[in-house]
Amino acid sequence: MLVARQALQRLKDGNRRFVSETLGSEAVATPSRRREVAAAQEPFAIILGCSDSRVPAEIIFDQGLGDLFVIRVAGNIVAPSQVDSVEFAAGRYDTRLVVVLGHSSCGAILATIEELDRAPDDQSRKLRSIVDRVRPSVEPLLGTPIAADRDALVRRAVRANIRSSVSQLRHGSQLLEDMIRRKGLLVVGAEYNLDSGVVEFFDED
Repeated sequence: MLVARQALQRLKDGNRRFVSETLGSEAVATPSRRREVAAAQEPFAIILGCSDSRVPAEIIFDQGLGDLFVIRVAGNIVAPSQVDSVEFAAGRYDTRLVVVLGHSSCGAILATIEELDRAPDDQSRKLRSIVDRVRPSVEPLLGTPIAADRDALVRRAVRANIRSSVSQLRHGSQLLEDMIRRKGLLVVGAEYNLDSGVVEFFDED
């Protein structure tokens, strides 16, 4: 079992390899590795990421079979099922690192901003469950000068939404709170840049 800081460094090193196009052997899904993880898994990190097709965690962190326990949902939002999944992995596999992985130009953020620009009667019911969870990160920004610059607004909202999800995991689950306090579980935010491929980690303390 890797402690949280070791696991975090392993992700950082993997992303460096991904960006520099020097992928390591860790990402190779060999037959022997497939047989090994078929018997049991020991993921060293839990990733709560966005469902965006351009942000596959195993690839951008240069990891392979059995390395990451990945939960993907539009907008990397935290709902009860996501909390349950994180609790399951942290408790069952003793995984000590949870990363909330958002990304630049997130479609869920853009959709939320567009929905909030519409009259309530014109808003999509299909998007409501996502919009309602992203809204608290976006709405406060709409009353500030940054709202006049759409690109800057999206950038700020993406980061605010990641931090919101981190906070919900840190403070919205008794099990995770206990693991943070007693077992050194670390919950951090990270943002993937679609253009550069770089993952920036933040709120690591």
